[in-house]
Amino acid sequence: MKPEEINKYVHNIMGNVFPQQSNGMPNFNDIFGGLNPENAESKNNQTSAKLNASVFDTHDDVYVKVFIEDEGWLHQMKLYHTSNQMIIEAIPAYEDKTTITLPAAVKRKGSKANYQDGILEIKLPKNAQAQFTEIEFTKHE
Repeated sequence: MKPEEINKYVHNIMGNVFPQQSNGMPNFNDIFGGLNPENAESKNNQTSAKLNASVFDTHDDVYVKVFIEDEGWLHQMKLYHTSNQMIIEAIPAYEDKTTITLPAAVKRKGSKANYQDGILEIKLPKNAQAQFTEIEFTKHE
């Protein structure tokens, strides 16, 4: 295949998978936050009826993007996370709560949140140490 054909094919596939911009092409900065899309391991969009958010992971981190419709939300919202869930409370309404399942386990410390151009990006470092515990069992006859 020629490079132009490959490029056209990739743009066609990406246009079907990701949200469209007005020019018909996805904005990779909105999707990947300036990351190289080739380094992204997976993308798993989760959207609630009340809150538009997406989640994806790279080799080292999990990213949660929350699309903020009103900057006033930033003053009332609360963010929490467990090793496998992101919890967002008090947006869009004070009584709302959104729970997003993360694609990988994350560390307790080291998370960062940044707001820019209507998007709140939360970066959670992955927990590379798998917590395995062997369970002993007995066979009953």
